[in-house]
Amino acid sequence: MKRTITALTLVISLAACSIESAPLVASDVHIMRPIPGASATAGYLSLTNTTGQPITITRVASPQFASVEMHESAIEDGISRMYPLPQVTVLPGQSVDFRRGGKHLMLRNPVNEFESVQLQFHAGVALVLTVDAAVED
Repeated sequence: MKRTITALTLVISLAACSIESAPLVASDVHIMRPIPGASATAGYLSLTNTTGQPITITRVASPQFASVEMHESAIEDGISRMYPLPQVTVLPGQSVDFRRGGKHLMLRNPVNEFESVQLQFHAGVALVLTVDAAVED
């Protein structure tokens, strides 16, 4: 019950925010153009929480891709492995970096040709951030 109340409080407070006081800010966004014939590409960025409450990203979506997943890469026994992240929490006043070799976005199955990508970050049922980014070669 406490988690539900906390989640509802966050949703209400996020909904009340104006563009000038966006709860989550993206910077240094890089979306790589998919290699011809590939069904996936990577996305990198930094997310900064400008609020006094943690924001837990539970889902990322994009109209240009069938799915977007948050992943983390790790080296285990000398082998690079990639694991899905069901959620990522950005603490108040802190940033989380999505970079090569660490956390990153996997954008899977492009649905059409595009020169830019829109990313939609969700915290539970609330859309907390929409980012438009140019695609890089």
